Amino acid sequence: MRYSHILRETKETKIELSINLDGTGKSNIDTGCGFLNHMLTLFASHGKFDLDVKCVGDTEVDDHHTVEDVGICLGQAMNEALGDKRGIIRYGSFILPMDEALIMTAVDISGRTCLAYRLPVRSQKIGTFDTELVKEFFEAFTRKCPMSLHIRKLAGRNSHHIVEGAFKSVARSLKQAVAIDKDNPDAVPSTKGVL
Repeated sequence: MRYSHILRETKETKIELSINLDGTGKSNIDTGCGFLNHMLTLFASHGKFDLDVKCVGDTEVDDHHTVEDVGICLGQAMNEALGDKRGIIRYGSFILPMDEALIMTAVDISGRTCLAYRLPVRSQKIGTFDTELVKEFFEAFTRKCPMSLHIRKLAGRNSHHIVEGAFKSVARSLKQAVAIDKDNPDAVPSTKGVL
């Protein structure tokens, strides 16, 4: 079982997070930020990751620290669960329709951090959630689980649909990338011999 459990405590947040990459998509999410809870629940379900997140953050200020720090912990946990990345497919991509929105994502779990983020949304808020925090989340995530992650909006008007489509599509791409290659379960998928 590829599993990791993370504890992180700062003056701004206290987070406990665990992930099982070989799960069934079950989750128990409580970040204190309703929209982030919704996105992480979808992320777990579409990636087939078992994900538990408990965060107590300074949401009386705003959601920024909570969103960024949860991204940090999720990236750290996924990186630890992947270990030396032996046997993984490494690459994944997915084009996901969400009503009028169409989102394309692609991932290379390369050991190098690159976020190519082209996900413009019309509104600054989805409910009380600042839409600029979506990029903050994925930046934090890719810093702690070094990968190339491309997120691009191909179509879409509704901000909720666009962001939800992004989380679902990233999860589907990651599901492919972290899967074990049945033909090469002991190989590191790189000519360098290391990722």
